[in-house]
Amino acid sequence: MTHTLGLTQPNSTQSPKISFAAKEIGVTEWKGDILLVGVTEKDLAKDDSSKFTNPILNKLDAHLSGLLTEVSSEEDFTGKPGQSTVLRLPGLVSKRVGLIGLGQSVSSPAAFLSLGEAVAAATKTSQSTTAAIVLASPESVPDESKLSSASAIASGIVLGLFEDGRYKSESKKPSLKSVDIIGFGTGPEVEKKLKYAENVSYGVIFGRELTNSPANVLTPAVLAEEAAKLASTYSDVFTANILNEEQCKELKMGSYLAVAAASANPPHFIHLVYKPSSGSVKTKLALVGKGLTFDSGGYNIKTGPGCSIELMKFDMGGSAAVLGAAKAIGEIKPPGVEVHFIVAACENMISGTGMRPGDVITASNGKTIEVNNTDAEGRLTLADALVYACNQGVDKIVDLATLTGACVIALGTSIAGIYTPNDELAKEVIAASEKSGEKLWRMPLEDSYWEMMKSGVADMVNTGGRAGGSITAALFLKQFVSEKVQWMHIDMAGPVWNDKKKSGTGFGVATLVEWVQSNSSS
Repeated sequence: MTHTLGLTQPNSTQSPKISFAAKEIGVTEWKGDILLVGVTEKDLAKDDSSKFTNPILNKLDAHLSGLLTEVSSEEDFTGKPGQSTVLRLPGLVSKRVGLIGLGQSVSSPAAFLSLGEAVAAATKTSQSTTAAIVLASPESVPDESKLSSASAIASGIVLGLFEDGRYKSESKKPSLKSVDIIGFGTGPEVEKKLKYAENVSYGVIFGRELTNSPANVLTPAVLAEEAAKLASTYSDVFTANILNEEQCKELKMGSYLAVAAASANPPHFIHLVYKPSSGSVKTKLALVGKGLTFDSGGYNIKTGPGCSIELMKFDMGGSAAVLGAAKAIGEIKPPGVEVHFIVAACENMISGTGMRPGDVITASNGKTIEVNNTDAEGRLTLADALVYACNQGVDKIVDLATLTGACVIALGTSIAGIYTPNDELAKEVIAASEKSGEKLWRMPLEDSYWEMMKSGVADMVNTGGRAGGSITAALFLKQFVSEKVQWMHIDMAGPVWNDKKKSGTGFGVATLVEWVQSNSSS
């Protein structure tokens, strides 16, 4: 790092490493700090003598001389989602027993992910080092979804424990060391799936940490440094090529360099390549992430309430997803697939050297762009990154970007919009998101809207006004993708940030890793 503005150095932190085990054991025999039971509203039904009809709850209750029955009737614990209650116990081999509400039923990966997060919260409060999670009705999970459900619980636990203390003068470390997942099967297949869930989750955490890092610490140079570090950690399968400003000029990346021109922090173009260490490659993929480490809006500066300029450190959320996925893929090492991770990192600042509204810039494929709004800068960096990705000879590209406020207005803060002319690719990525529990919604690529993007002096303008703003943005990107390549754009401006937790989410990582897996020969 060349200079640290504000003298801020992040504390080094170790992500908590938790050992997961899949077990089949009676709930009253389990030894440890806290035994958590996931209960649906139906599980709490009682018979005439006010005993639980559910065999697992009944057995526990008998050991606790009726405490659970009392709690479920007196504490207004009805098993609704988000409800939980924890009892400290003498007499049982576990120190505490907790009930976690699951609502009507629990079936989707997203619901099991939330269950894992609730488990993490309960272990934090009780400062437990060992925990177990079991469903009151384990038979409610069909055999074919046991693996994915167990792995979603494990992911939820790892992600739920994460607290970013790197920029706090004092931070506490979670105490949890091991978790037994009971009733989801045992053996090498489950263990392998749990390991996969951990690898993906640590990738998500890396994505969150990148997103949370303030712009005075995470400059384009530091983002490139983090990428290079990844490549050297997994040097058996990764190579890194970081291009400087001069090299980008040689490649004629006028669109990207125009955005970077106002900043005192020079741009860095990041290109990592994953190749399996053995075997042939049947598919080549590219993941392209928007990497604006800070976005002031440029001369069209972000002003007024709701402009969120103070959160614009998260404008590299797309690149965080791409690098988080790279970290997970370095651990998982899927066979038969080559992956290019591409980020045109820079800052959008204001200075005498900056691009002005009305300037005409030329992208690396020769197309000219009239800049009618300097705050529509992400697409200008992605234009050159997409041209570069196509030149790598890839079959499919997915780009991720916190691209438009319009997409947040359309879909809210939990759902990302996806755009692609290719139905097959849409199916693949949506299938991956259903496994990861992340929410995507396919939006129209309405070609007639391109009229709004016509310029008097250049091939196109960079923004088409308010109506359908996330659609015209996607149509703009399409101008820089080769017809021969399957391409999807993911606008993740909504789900990149969790306002309640005041933290980046690492959105996109889990879906990208699933998608790469589905294209591999594993």
